Amino acid sequence: MNVAIAKPVRHARTSAVGVLIEVVKYTLLIGLAFSFFVPFLWMISSALKDDPQIYTVPPIWLPSPMHPENFINGWTKFNFTKFAANSIVRYAIPSTILVTLSSAVVAYGFSRLRWHGRDLLFGLCLATIMIPFQVVMVPLFITFKTLGWLNSYMPLVIPGIFGSPWFIFMLRQFFLTIPEELSDAARIDGAGEIGILFRIVLPLARPALIVVALFQFLGAWNDYLGPLLYINKEDLFPLALGIGILRRMTGETGTTALVYPYLMAVSTIITVPIIIAYFLAQRRFIEGITTTGMKG
Repeated sequence: MNVAIAKPVRHARTSAVGVLIEVVKYTLLIGLAFSFFVPFLWMISSALKDDPQIYTVPPIWLPSPMHPENFINGWTKFNFTKFAANSIVRYAIPSTILVTLSSAVVAYGFSRLRWHGRDLLFGLCLATIMIPFQVVMVPLFITFKTLGWLNSYMPLVIPGIFGSPWFIFMLRQFFLTIPEELSDAARIDGAGEIGILFRIVLPLARPALIVVALFQFLGAWNDYLGPLLYINKEDLFPLALGIGILRRMTGETGTTALVYPYLMAVSTIITVPIIIAYFLAQRRFIEGITTTGMKG
């Protein structure tokens, strides 16, 4: 009789502990999510303020009055439409296509083909990840200056032909999860390695390719140091350098009038496309991240 009563009590206690753990877990997750959202919320709030409201202490979260014209004025003060076109057409899209395609080809060679010295070269490829950009920054600048590539996007786009070590590693790990039997069956049917890559492997690796493309596009979209090194003509500036112009903007009296609200307004406009792109590709993005590296 006592044993029969003890089992439901023990089960109830276990259930209560499980519910408490879930409550604590989701409370922490919600708190962390909110902490990540607060800077974005502050950016939007600051974009709707004027200078006096920006520097008010304690801070004002809900501007009164609001100034939605800051978005138009900040975007049109300088030619940010031109800067956006430079970022998308001249930099982000070409580099994304080249890096994604070349990284996939190299990763296929490291994962599906057997050749002498493959593992050694793969190790050397991974070792380049540990080299900081500051180490090669000056030699690269001298090289591209000698080639006459300064004040163009060639130093930022052309190296993408050789792929990215991090993306090569990531795609290699994903390719290893694809059954070898599919490639063997294609070889029996007479397909070559290029055909196997483009007709079998890449379609199956679509989630990983989306992750690589999204990371590369995001990196190019936000890149500041690269264009700062190689581009000094304002007409060629990408968005990252264009925002730098707003930081140096002065009003008619010589003061930095409305710099901060304009800066936040333009930053909000630039951030929105990336957020939209992430949510549109969220399912593929998470799938590519979770399935990469399951075999190696």
